[in-house]
Amino acid sequence: MHIRWFMLLTGILTAFVIFGGCTSNTSPSTPPASPGSIQPVQSGQPVQPAASSGQLTLSVASLSPGSALPDVYTCKGTSESPAVSWSGIPAGTKSLVLILDDPDAISGTFTHWLVYNIPPRSGELAQGQPNAKVLSNEAQHGESSTGERGYKPPCPPIGSTHRYIFHLYAADIYLPLPTADRAAIDQALAGHILEKTEFITTFKR
Repeated sequence: MHIRWFMLLTGILTAFVIFGGCTSNTSPSTPPASPGSIQPVQSGQPVQPAASSGQLTLSVASLSPGSALPDVYTCKGTSESPAVSWSGIPAGTKSLVLILDDPDAISGTFTHWLVYNIPPRSGELAQGQPNAKVLSNEAQHGESSTGERGYKPPCPPIGSTHRYIFHLYAADIYLPLPTADRAAIDQALAGHILEKTEFITTFKR
């Protein structure tokens, strides 16, 4: 009898050891994230810089590109500077530079008007600007090819037609120049032009 109970108990213990040893000690795997859980953001394309407010454009008075300058803006009239306006300033623009030149001058390109450190927010230069060093909108007048400050009206040789090109530059800096001629402006702008545009006119005397 004792032997029978001993064998039965031994069998029970053996079965317990065998089946109990099959139990895994590893932790259960992490359940998949639910649809509403936050997933890591994967890096994609580089973050793009701020877009510009549009293509830089320039307007001169009420003229169409390629049209003739009215006499009022030339040596045949009252020699007033024309109204100039712009739009589409690029993001990051700190100042604007306006240059009017004559690429057909006999002695080489002649600069008739140079205005720099124009505040982009101003949107325009009104007609008939004075030849002051600093204008009412805080822009600064540079020197024409004659060495004089302010607007030098177009006045080509009699019988000849010249082009008069208005150039507008959007710069990423404020030009630290108390006074400047064309060479100084060109040097200061080097590497700092965000965008540029031009408006071509003509004049025959």
